[in-house]
Amino acid sequence: MKKIGITGNMGSGKSLVCNIFEVLHIPVFYADREAKQLYGKADIYEKMVKYFGKSIYNPDKKIKPTVLARKIFKRPEALEFVNSIIHPAVHIRFDEWILINNSSPYILYEAAILFETGNDKLFDAVIVVTAPEHIRMERIEERDKLSVKEIKSRMARQWPEEMKTNRANFIIRNDGKTMVIPQVLKIHDQLVH
Repeated sequence: MKKIGITGNMGSGKSLVCNIFEVLHIPVFYADREAKQLYGKADIYEKMVKYFGKSIYNPDKKIKPTVLARKIFKRPEALEFVNSIIHPAVHIRFDEWILINNSSPYILYEAAILFETGNDKLFDAVIVVTAPEHIRMERIEERDKLSVKEIKSRMARQWPEEMKTNRANFIIRNDGKTMVIPQVLKIHDQLVH
């Protein structure tokens, strides 16, 4: 079974592309979603509260992503702290997930910061989903209700798209003009043969 990473900058349309792969019966592990669930795990919760305080959690111990993001983006060392706790836990879940989905010809591991963390080296190939910056900005503004300043601040934390596409094995253009499904089908065909 091949392990394929899929990434792209904020607002590129990774979720849309992953949904198409799922229609083709390819299992997708959503690393960022998994990370959000892990924030509620007792040991992780304790470490996070000790570092940031309880303001980053709702009373039901669910993380407040916007509050956490604001704290992280103000202090780069805070991001390193969070990554040191969350990434190993996500990898343990991924290894368990692979065992359940090992009959597929390949699986996808979706993560926004695959290259930035060096995790691209764990995969047989990497797909990068791209979209022009103005389109990504519009999508994020509509989806997350963030200000332009907040969006640009978050985007600045990710590698430029060109750096990612230069290291990609496959590129999917989600620019609103190029049809996405044929691109996915072409990659799928290459990965199953």
